[in-house]
Amino acid sequence: MKKFMTLLVTSLLVFALAACTANKDAGSEPAKDKGKEGSKEKVEKVLNLNNSQEPTSWDPAIGFDAVSWNSLNNIMEGLTRLDQNHEPKAATAEKWDVSEDGKTYTFHIRDNAKWSNGDNLTAGDFVFAWKRLLDPKTGSSAAFLGYFIEGGEAFNTEQGSSEDVKVKAVDEKTFEVTLTSPQAYFLSVIANPAFFPINEKVATANPNWFAEASSFVGNGPFNLTEWNHDSDFTFTKNEKYWDAKNVKLDKVHWAMVDDPNTEYQMYKTGELDTSDVPAELADQLFKDGDVKVEDQAGEYFYRFNLTKEPFQNENIRKAFAMAVNQKQMVELVTKNQEKPAYGFVSYGFKDPSGKDFRKTSGDLIKTDVEKAKELLKKGMEEEKYTQLPEVTLTYSTSDAHKKIAEALQQMFKENLGVEVKLANMESSVFATDQKALKFQLSRSSFLADYADPINFLENFITGSPMNRTGWSNAEFDKLIKDAKNEKDEKKRFDMMYQAEKILFDAAPIIPIHFYNQVYLQNKDVTGIVRHPVGYLELKWADKK
Repeated sequence: MKKFMTLLVTSLLVFALAACTANKDAGSEPAKDKGKEGSKEKVEKVLNLNNSQEPTSWDPAIGFDAVSWNSLNNIMEGLTRLDQNHEPKAATAEKWDVSEDGKTYTFHIRDNAKWSNGDNLTAGDFVFAWKRLLDPKTGSSAAFLGYFIEGGEAFNTEQGSSEDVKVKAVDEKTFEVTLTSPQAYFLSVIANPAFFPINEKVATANPNWFAEASSFVGNGPFNLTEWNHDSDFTFTKNEKYWDAKNVKLDKVHWAMVDDPNTEYQMYKTGELDTSDVPAELADQLFKDGDVKVEDQAGEYFYRFNLTKEPFQNENIRKAFAMAVNQKQMVELVTKNQEKPAYGFVSYGFKDPSGKDFRKTSGDLIKTDVEKAKELLKKGMEEEKYTQLPEVTLTYSTSDAHKKIAEALQQMFKENLGVEVKLANMESSVFATDQKALKFQLSRSSFLADYADPINFLENFITGSPMNRTGWSNAEFDKLIKDAKNEKDEKKRFDMMYQAEKILFDAAPIIPIHFYNQVYLQNKDVTGIVRHPVGYLELKWADKK
C-alpha cells in the first residue's frame, strides 16, 4: 500500500508540473526550431501592432501614405535604408560610386539580395520600378520625388519618353542613375518606399501581385504571409533577406482598429504592444510617465480651395487663418504635446549656419482676432458680398479629425461670427475628392518623404498632385525649381526661406500643429525605430 501511495503522489506531481508548464506557455507559439538546450522548444517572438486602417496599397508607387508606409517599409527595401539614427545606409545596394560632378550614382547590388520567392534581385528590377513610378499611366502621387532623375519630369508630364529617363542596368547587379543636378539629400530620398524595386518577372505575369498575401513578393526583413482585408495581416521573418541574421522577431501581427480608445484597451489587455494616446486620457498618462514622445517631420493643416467661393479672396483666407488659435488646439483638443504651427516646414532642419529652419523663418501667420475681423470685412467688400457664401469644412472620418473640426467650427463662430457647416467622409473617397478640388475647406496632413525642407515646400508648386488648393505662383515655382538645382547650400536655403514666405503671404493653407510621435509601448519590446520622416522600422525590433 505504501508503495502504491508513493507512486500515486509521484504521478500527481508530474501531472501538476506538466499543467504549470502548459499554463505558463499558454497563448505563445512554439517555433519549429529547437532552442540551444536541445529538446526545449523556442517560443516565437510575435510583435502585435495596429495599422488603424486597410493599407491603401502595397504597390510601392501607389501606397504613398502612412497607412501603407509603416508596413510596406518592412516587407520591401530600397538601395538604401535609414538606420537607427535616421541616416541613409547601404541596404539592397552594398556600396555605390559617385561621379566627379555629383550627378551620376552607380549602385552595386548585393550578390545575396533575393526576392522572397527565391528569385535573384537585379538592377533591372530597379529600372522597371523607377520608370513605372514616373510613368504617367501609373498615376503615382509620389512621382514628383523622381523629378531629380534626368528625364524623369519630362516622362511623367508626357513631354518625354521612358527611354529618356536616365536609369539603367549596367549589368545584372549594377544600377546607374543620372540626376539633373547634385542633390545632397538623394540617398535619403531613395530610402523612401516609392523607390523600392519591383520583381519585373512577377509584375509582368500578374499586374496585381501586391493585392494579396498569396501573390505578394518582397525583398525586406519580413514576408507578407496572411492578409484578411479590413481585419488584420501578418508578417513572418524573411529567411531569404540578405541581413536575416540581424532580424530578431519571428512574426508581426497587425490589427486594423481605427478607434483610439479601442486601441488603448487592446494595449492594456496585452493584445497590442503599442498604442497611441487617446486625447481624453493624455493628461493622466503623461502624468504617470508612461508616454513616449519622439520627433516627427510633418504637419496637420487645412487647405483652402481657391477655385471656390469665398476663398478665391486672399483677405478672406487670411481672416479664417488668423481666427484659428493653434495654441488652444494643442493644449485643449489634441493634448499630445505637439508644437503649434505658424509655418509649414517642421522644426529639426538645420541650415548651413547651424540654425533651425523653422526658427529662422519664424512665425508666418499668427492668431489675431481683431485683424481677422478687419480682413474678413475688407475681403467681403472686395467681392461685393453683403453676406458670406455658405462655408463647409470637410474632414475624413475619424474621432481625432472630428474634434479638431469641431474646435475650428467654434473658433470661426466666436472669432469671426461665421457659421461653418461640417461634413465628413471615408478616407479613400475624401482623398480622391480633395485632389479633384471638390471641397471649400478641408483637413490635410503631410509627413516628410525625406529629410530636407524642400520636400515640404515642393508640395505647393503649380500642378503638383500634393497641392490640392488651386493656388499657383510663378515666383514660388521658380524658387523651388532653382533650389533643387542649387549646389551652394546657403543660397539654396535662402531660396527656401523666400518660398515659404510667399506661400504664407498668399495663405492657401491654415497650419494647425507639427506632428510628433506620442505612444505607449510594452516594456518587453525594444528596437522599434520611428523615423521622423514618417515610417516605422522593425528590422532591429525585439521582444522578450
